[in-house]
Amino acid sequence: MAEYESCILGLRMVIDMNIKELLVIRDSDLLIHQVLREWATKNTKILPYLHCVKDLIKRFTKIEFKHVPQIQNEFADALSTLSSMIHNPDKNYIDPIEIRKQPAYYAHVEETSYGNPWFQDTWEYLEKGEYLEGDTYTQKHTLWRIANHFFQSGRILYRRTPDLVLL
Repeated sequence: MAEYESCILGLRMVIDMNIKELLVIRDSDLLIHQVLREWATKNTKILPYLHCVKDLIKRFTKIEFKHVPQIQNEFADALSTLSSMIHNPDKNYIDPIEIRKQPAYYAHVEETSYGNPWFQDTWEYLEKGEYLEGDTYTQKHTLWRIANHFFQSGRILYRRTPDLVLL
């Protein structure tokens, strides 16, 4: 998704500059081959991005996409390093791309069918120290393994990380 967002942002900038012919050089093999329709796009979360890129492509009289392996893309690496060193007075704010109907992290958490949040069983296990009735050995082991990565403080569930940063 990040590769597509950066591509969309770049295409929009070029369109705003009224450029009609463009050579797009990227190190994302997946993005290039999907845009060129050489590879199928099976991930439904990427499809809106692909459609957005294809809509933007229609605005050019000539556009070509070329894949360059990251190891051969030293110029782009140098530019990205330099751009990360520049302090923008607007605190590097970039307008969000308007193709998502919800924040990106929603795409990674599946909603449960029974109305409880995805972490409800982990919460209850940490709270009571008991498994749910009817859980199989595999379910109990999975819950125990997941619960080891979390701890409770009051009504908040925190994720433990190796560097002791709380999430």
